[in-house]
Amino acid sequence: MDRNEKEIAFSQAIKAGKRIYYVDVKRSRNDEMFLSITESKKVVSGELDTPIVNFEKHKIFLYREDFDKFMRGMERAINYIRENDPDEAAEEDAYPISPCGGEKDADGLGDEIRIDIDF
Repeated sequence: MDRNEKEIAFSQAIKAGKRIYYVDVKRSRNDEMFLSITESKKVVSGELDTPIVNFEKHKIFLYREDFDKFMRGMERAINYIRENDPDEAAEEDAYPISPCGGEKDADGLGDEIRIDIDF
């Protein structure tokens, strides 16, 4: 197993339309854990009979010392949207956010997917 395969301790994939978000827990060289959040979007170009498929990827890294500040900022931003976007209010009941911040399915149980993918 090479270094890239060993560094992913946990992975959560979140499918959202044409995008997939990967939230990976990785280990740094000094064995500290951090989050790697990747947005992957399928992009099709070229002719209809010979399409070219690529994936556009954007990544951010979130380190332990920033977790609380990041979560507070995300929570405030999401709450602002929920309070100020009439379309969001209708969708809010369909997929409630759990207290820990993860999405839940309509049955309230959630869906956990564990995969090891490295870009």
